[in-house]
Amino acid sequence: MPLEDLEHIAQPAADHGFWIISDEIYSRLDFDGKGVHSIAALPDMLERTIIVDGFSKTYAMTGWRLGYGIMPESLAQRVELLLGCTATFTQFVGIQALAADQEMVSNMVEDYKQRRERLVSGLNAIRGISCQLPQGAIYAFPNVSSFNIPVRQIADRILTEAGVAVLPGTGFGKYGEGYLRLCFAASNVEIDTALERFNIFFTADL
Repeated sequence: MPLEDLEHIAQPAADHGFWIISDEIYSRLDFDGKGVHSIAALPDMLERTIIVDGFSKTYAMTGWRLGYGIMPESLAQRVELLLGCTATFTQFVGIQALAADQEMVSNMVEDYKQRRERLVSGLNAIRGISCQLPQGAIYAFPNVSSFNIPVRQIADRILTEAGVAVLPGTGFGKYGEGYLRLCFAASNVEIDTALERFNIFFTADL
């Protein structure tokens, strides 16, 4: 999120005493080299911000359920009462991930960046689809509104007719109508196969 947007959010939070929960799970997956800002670093925000993060994206540990929160100590003491037990083996793996050479993360981000460009350029080459280049994370959000078909119906048909699983943008709110969400944390072969199937599907008479 751009710094100016964070400042826009931080000002009323500081003025009115709001708490901010900042999901920073994708903070290491930054493709444009502009750096990632945390709202907690802005003036008067550290004492009213809860940062939630985890290991699933940065260290490819999705499903291992290992995460953490950063918050004022007085709140942490209360939140701790709500927590269950994290599996021991995932804690050991988390320690190893933090202690390891972080170049592996940089290499992974570079791989994701290349896959992002591969997927987005392929999508933009298909008639009727437009897709912006995401600045981070592992998802593309192509616009398919030109086909004038409800996006949930398109997603269902892509699965059944083209054999590719995508998510309708409406799964993330009503403003997602007209968009699909695609994940590019996949191999180049899988990305190319999906693009070939998309091209066949969208160039047919829908």
